[in-house]
Amino acid sequence: MLKKTVRALYSKENFPQYFTVADLGCSSGPNTLSPTYEMIDAIVGLCRETGHAPPELLVFLNDLPSNDFNTGFRSLPDFYNMLKKEKGDDLGPCFIAGMPGSFYGRLFPSKTLNFVHSSYSVHWLSKCEFGDGEVDVGGGESDAVFFELSLQIGSRSEIDGRTLKPFLMGWWVGAGGELGGGQVPQGIDNNKGNIYMGKTSPHNVFEAYLEQFQSDFSLFLRSRADEIIPGGQMILAFIGRNISDPTSRNCCVIWELLAKCLLQMAAEGLIEEAEIDKFNLPHYTASREEVITIVEKEGSFVIDRLETFEVNLDFNDNDENKNYVFDKYKCGQDVAHLIRAISESLLAHHFGDAIIDDLFERYAERIGKHLSMEKTKHFNIVISMTRK
Repeated sequence: MLKKTVRALYSKENFPQYFTVADLGCSSGPNTLSPTYEMIDAIVGLCRETGHAPPELLVFLNDLPSNDFNTGFRSLPDFYNMLKKEKGDDLGPCFIAGMPGSFYGRLFPSKTLNFVHSSYSVHWLSKCEFGDGEVDVGGGESDAVFFELSLQIGSRSEIDGRTLKPFLMGWWVGAGGELGGGQVPQGIDNNKGNIYMGKTSPHNVFEAYLEQFQSDFSLFLRSRADEIIPGGQMILAFIGRNISDPTSRNCCVIWELLAKCLLQMAAEGLIEEAEIDKFNLPHYTASREEVITIVEKEGSFVIDRLETFEVNLDFNDNDENKNYVFDKYKCGQDVAHLIRAISESLLAHHFGDAIIDDLFERYAERIGKHLSMEKTKHFNIVISMTRK
């Protein structure tokens, strides 16, 4: 979808001399420049086919100010050399820069962007609440490696465990890096025994999470609407849920099992149960209907395409592989490592580093047992939009 959208947009704009893109929430990790390469490859390929001169490209990489942009910057000389070797004279001038800041707000001057891309970041909320006041979480927590999923929506037969495993792992690892500690929607101090929305959560908790997502996503859209030229486009990929019920198993069970591990540790006197009641995860798994409603209500974009697909929580489990043999212990360890990568900084900030190893040993056992009885999947949303 990414390549096709960029090609269509560039040709629709009559092959402009200058083309500016922003990749939001993806500027950490070894795959930071992967979406940039795909966009450049699409434009260069189109210029070769049509005989047009290549444009000057300006690419902005966005993440939170606390992100270490130097990792990506140090890779730029090799990246430029690789492009020159592959593309030769078909590649025009290419400039890559960092833009620190939360994408829940303005980042760029008005009407300066042709195209915006963001992979697995906008389901993270701008705030989370641990009972000790609020801290901004902002945007920019996801590693660019997961962007590959959006490229494969058009061919669902390609979406299997072998294809997705490295990309999914990259998302989990990248997403945890910038969260640090923080605080979720206000007014959910009665969400006792839970660390996210759960079956036992009071109704106001679901309302508070939805309201925070509505506020954040609307602000995200308004901010991008100011920055993208009329007719410019945006592709977003993020975790969601496949039914209207916000307690659906495919978006809550992984956190319910983690909460049970914390409660077990509290019963053994290793942590205080009151501290569990103060902890709430700063993300929201929206339904496709909620996403469509927010986009239409905000009114700045037209939805061109919205695709959904599911991925096994056990990334080694390929539904088409009839020879796959489930190993409860290995599966539990694999999934626990991935969940730890995304949540450890949050948990350690609130509960302390000392509990982490014990917590995820317990979690590995629980998640392995769960997956031996029920195949849980992640529900994913990819949406392509055009600025009115």
